[in-house]
Amino acid sequence: MSVPVSVERLVASLTPEQFPVYVYDLAGLRAHAAAVRAALPERVELYYAAKANPEQPVLAALAGAVDGYEVSSGGELAHVQAAVPDHPLAFGGPGKTPAEITAALELGVRRWHVESEHELRLLASLATGPVDVLLRANLPVTDGSLDGVKLAMGGRPTSFGLDPALVERCVRLLAEPGFELLRLRGVHAHLASGLDASAQLGLAERVVAWSAALAEEHGFTLHEVNVGGGMAVDYADPSDRFDWSAFGKGLSELLDRHPGLTLRIEPGRALTSYCGYYATEVLDVKQSHGEDFAIVRGGTHHLRTPATRGHDQPFTVQPVEEWPHPWERPAVTTGRVTVSGQLCTPKDVLSAHQSVTALRAGDRVLFAMAGAYAWNISHHEFLMHPRPGFHYLG
Repeated sequence: MSVPVSVERLVASLTPEQFPVYVYDLAGLRAHAAAVRAALPERVELYYAAKANPEQPVLAALAGAVDGYEVSSGGELAHVQAAVPDHPLAFGGPGKTPAEITAALELGVRRWHVESEHELRLLASLATGPVDVLLRANLPVTDGSLDGVKLAMGGRPTSFGLDPALVERCVRLLAEPGFELLRLRGVHAHLASGLDASAQLGLAERVVAWSAALAEEHGFTLHEVNVGGGMAVDYADPSDRFDWSAFGKGLSELLDRHPGLTLRIEPGRALTSYCGYYATEVLDVKQSHGEDFAIVRGGTHHLRTPATRGHDQPFTVQPVEEWPHPWERPAVTTGRVTVSGQLCTPKDVLSAHQSVTALRAGDRVLFAMAGAYAWNISHHEFLMHPRPGFHYLG
């Protein structure tokens, strides 16, 4: 696993008491985001899903490559607007409160992903100026293309979006008196996460075809279709990246068949996961029933992703030769190790049964792909351990 030299140097310079830390390679993030933007056709808008990582330096690093930011709460709305002012925001997510809608309208948010008829009526009652609406559709997917997907937000009964018949009902509603300030722009349909480029293209084609048929049937102009995010990130193989070039080429061909249409995508994890590292120190190594366990400072209360997704977080070892104690240094004896944190639960596992050449108490461990859905979704207060430090490079 490749780690930037700047990250390795920083981790090597820290004292044990300074761990754990998050280290973000902002130069690498900017380069990756620029490459993604370059792979996409001009008529594809790139919005960043701020929920993946809302750290201000991360948001700012993306500003030169993205067209805007997608937020899903009043808190995200205020935070992102302050972090990257003057950048367009789109407000999505279920369960928007009247206070959140009012705050977004006052901040000038003009792009809305509407999740229900009630939300549509609420937005119409509170709007004081024109707002652009995308109706979020929960389209049925019965061909098995989403089978085995770890995180599905549509294609089946969920709390997200509107069933097709309810989308049509809302289209008709928007033509009635009282909804004049709400401008129907098109459809939003984020159905699943973890799809490769081929699967993402297949889903995008299906969503666009359905949206075009909807517009033709009800006589409105289809200005844009938002196909969401969910581009695959492979934690088992950090070198296996989403094929943005093939995806961009496929979207270009799709747009050629729909003149005048704008597509929007909203990746989160696929933009920022690779820029983040969670670095910590091995406190102890011990054997249990023939297996080796390395106990590190921190754990899943800082980096919850592997526990929630059921994967092993990729890591590399940074050896430390100094050992300050007079007794024998605990070390892995079997060539395989499970890396656990400090929490009083057997679920506090960052990576299980991984092959290592050597790992000892006092060594450092650098977990890669920790730039998305990591610190910000973790249960920080459980056992009240110290919070990690944060470092931003480049």
